[in-house]
Amino acid sequence: MRPIPWPMALAAVLLLGGAAYAAVPLGAPIPMADAKMENVDGRHLTLAEARGEKGTLVVFSCNHCPYVQAWQGRMVALGNEYAGKGIGVVLVNPNDPTVYPTDDLATMKQVAAREGYRFAYVVDATSDVARAFGATRTPEAFLFDAAGRLVYHGAIDDNAHEPDRVEHRYLRDALDALLAGRPVAPAKVPFIGCSIKLRPPP
Repeated sequence: MRPIPWPMALAAVLLLGGAAYAAVPLGAPIPMADAKMENVDGRHLTLAEARGEKGTLVVFSCNHCPYVQAWQGRMVALGNEYAGKGIGVVLVNPNDPTVYPTDDLATMKQVAAREGYRFAYVVDATSDVARAFGATRTPEAFLFDAAGRLVYHGAIDDNAHEPDRVEHRYLRDALDALLAGRPVAPAKVPFIGCSIKLRPPP
């Protein structure tokens, strides 16, 4: 897949991504924290149960998306590293597998095993958690502090397809600031990714 130039991609997100959804605002608590979601290990987990002592990172993700695949190694490295530093890490797949069959739970288990996830990867079986967050893309990151308040929303970094040319490691910088007790800046960063394929409401 040919990379989309970063400024053009950001412009597209700003034009197309904001009208249909109201994302959870900075300072707000974790939405639907008590919703049970099936993890790849077979357990059912809530975001409240996954909260870390120092914060919680929720990333909406999936299996099929080329942007997820491009950022996969960096997301896994971040998730595994900061899960060991007191951050609760959860990847949430809200996609409807009738639209993309490889976004099913069986493939999620294969991806998590192959890529070495040492954190939760759960199914948002109704897409209601994604709706509550106002999530629109995969991957899309939401970082909450120790009190469960949103301190960062946005991109992993500024170059999906060319890791060696990344200039701004937004999510890593936000995690480091949170752990150091510093204000997270920038706290909101435009993001690119595949549109979430929401399951139809009942």
